[in-house]
Amino acid sequence: MTTDNRITEKVKQTLIRAASTYRDDQKEAYRRAIGQESSGTAKWALEQLLANAEAAEKNAGPLCDDTGIPHLFLEVGGKRTVSGELLESIQQGVAIGLREMPGRPMAVMGDDRQRLDQSGGLDADPGALEPVPIIIKPVSGDVLRLHVLMQGGGPEIRGKTYRVFHKHSVSTVIDEVAGWAVEAAGQLGCTPCVPAIGIGRTHFEASSLMVEAMIRGNFGVQSDLEREITKKINRSQTGPLGLGGAATALATFLKVGPQRASGVRIVCMRLCCCMEPRVASVDL
Repeated sequence: MTTDNRITEKVKQTLIRAASTYRDDQKEAYRRAIGQESSGTAKWALEQLLANAEAAEKNAGPLCDDTGIPHLFLEVGGKRTVSGELLESIQQGVAIGLREMPGRPMAVMGDDRQRLDQSGGLDADPGALEPVPIIIKPVSGDVLRLHVLMQGGGPEIRGKTYRVFHKHSVSTVIDEVAGWAVEAAGQLGCTPCVPAIGIGRTHFEASSLMVEAMIRGNFGVQSDLEREITKKINRSQTGPLGLGGAATALATFLKVGPQRASGVRIVCMRLCCCMEPRVASVDL
């Protein structure tokens, strides 16, 4: 299949930017947290995390040794179309970006059993790491925009997708999810965190909304529900890198989707670590 070199180059650069760069609102959130932190140890940890991010951006190198699994979110609107050539060009850009960054070799080789127990070993080629199946969402306007997210392993281990009995109360849902986040933050190690939360009708929908929350979220613009969850997490005083302090969570990114008439809400929560969300976007 033929590929479009222009698109491949754009995707490559976007993946490298996602893996190596804090967004402007993310940097500002760290600066605010540093200014508000009373613990000298916690302030030092935050300063080191920000310095690490500035060095990674300057060198276009990974923010973290766990360079992440590529997740792709494609917005399509107007008369723009998605073709096999486009998808192949995107995949090619991801592979080249992983090699040039470089990404950590994480592709487990072998058949089903070997991949499960990891007995087949790892492919030495960072570009052999397959991205997660792409999410395609229709949007208004003449748009063809790709968002690339690099997802680390620690937040996946601490994530949770489960049902919550809402009892016709928003507070019931928020309190339970915040409880998940407080417990996970105490185990994560790489705090301050950013809980990304999707609430939908099915497990797949909730997970998709969680991914979209990371794309749409803004550290400087928080809804009442987002601020409430962040406040509950920060009461734990887990602090940066688990050293204690005020900044256990920098923000919360929440996306609520369509709901069905039932007694439960399906919630997906991913506790993004201090390097995340690692996301960058490009118009194709």
